[in-house]
Amino acid sequence: MPQLYNSCLWYLLGFMETIFMGMIKDKIFIYGRMIKFSHTIFALPFALSAMILAWQEYQFRFSDLILILVAMVAARSAAMGFNRIADAEIDKKNPRTAIREIPSGALKKSEAVIFVVLSSVVFVLSAFMLGKTCFIFSFPVLILLMFYSFTKRFTKYCHILLGFGIGLAPLGAWVAIANSLSVSIIFLALALMTYIAGFDILYSCQDIEFDKTQGLFSFPVRFGAKKAMLIAKILHVWTIFFLILMQYFFNMHLVFYIFLCVIGILLIIEHMLVKPDDLKHINIAFFHMNSLISVVLLAGVIVEILFK
Repeated sequence: MPQLYNSCLWYLLGFMETIFMGMIKDKIFIYGRMIKFSHTIFALPFALSAMILAWQEYQFRFSDLILILVAMVAARSAAMGFNRIADAEIDKKNPRTAIREIPSGALKKSEAVIFVVLSSVVFVLSAFMLGKTCFIFSFPVLILLMFYSFTKRFTKYCHILLGFGIGLAPLGAWVAIANSLSVSIIFLALALMTYIAGFDILYSCQDIEFDKTQGLFSFPVRFGAKKAMLIAKILHVWTIFFLILMQYFFNMHLVFYIFLCVIGILLIIEHMLVKPDDLKHINIAFFHMNSLISVVLLAGVIVEILFK
């Protein structure tokens, strides 16, 4: 009898553990979907590129690599989580975004708030461990990233502000390694800023009519899809220009131009996929093309270092 009791108890505990771990796993996936964790790949290679370039002049420490990765993920998680909280009521009204985690009820707003607070704490602590300068600037950076969530309520330049906020990533990575700023790395930050702002304009073309009804601001709302896409193209031309300047100021090997050409071709394909009257390929342009562009840039920097 005791043996049967023990067997049943262990079976029950095992069953409860399976259920509990399954619930945790499901919740992790929900949080991941809320912040679109896979989109971290857009900016992360730029920050990694900044680190690699900094290590040419400054000492390599494995701890810096880990802390910068943690800081990047935590900052983006806090910003995206805050954005979902701030836009929850708007998202509920938009058929395209009503399925998001908070409007659909998959995640409570209070749970999202806790997630944002914890992510913010992790970001600030990571910055603290990277040095005094990073710690001091972690607070204004966090405020700026969260402030973006409100910009579409009062300015069409919300895309530029988003690009500016994310564009700080390479600067942060550089400062974490060098504890100072360099003119050269600013061009990589500007490249990321224009790159992000450009494809954010393309992505926001999906919501022109809805945004108009809600009194929201964006380049597509202000100028229409055709002119907004032209602005996005111009911004991406500037992206290439800033990458060329980065190559020049870092005195990089000419092999880097091969990767610049590939990035240019990918940007052209991205703009060919999206037309003012045809947005059915927007997700391919937004995720697949932009992911490739970021990875190609990182590969170019790595190859450049190997050539040196």
